[in-house]
Amino acid sequence: MHTASTKPYILRALYEWCIDQGFTPYVAVVVDAHTDVPNEYVKDGQIILNIGPEAVHQLQMGNDVVRCAARFGGVARTLHIPVVNIAAIYARENGHGMAFDVAADKASLAQVVEERDVTPQSDPPRSPSGSSRPRLTRVK
Repeated sequence: MHTASTKPYILRALYEWCIDQGFTPYVAVVVDAHTDVPNEYVKDGQIILNIGPEAVHQLQMGNDVVRCAARFGGVARTLHIPVVNIAAIYARENGHGMAFDVAADKASLAQVVEERDVTPQSDPPRSPSGSSRPRLTRVK
């Protein structure tokens, strides 16, 4: 039997930690066909998003998907981000947070799907460019 991923729980915990500390939570997202974000802001296959309460509305951090509404250039958008596509969550002010191996997450998801004999719903893993990655440190 497959155990549920700890990733969505860690994401929610680090989000709450950022808010409690007065920091701004950012996420780095690997963009693929299953990620609904404004493509004009995607760079090197990634987008960095402020998911703080002042930046987004109706934030729902589920076990499989993060959903919210945000404005980009004054235009309201609904974002749909698969949890497996989140490469990092960190505080803008000090860079503290956690990075995740998206390729490994997608490979693990593919294995679970295969075990359940279901057709995969995600693209094969692909590596994001490291050029726009935040400076991450261990959470204390």
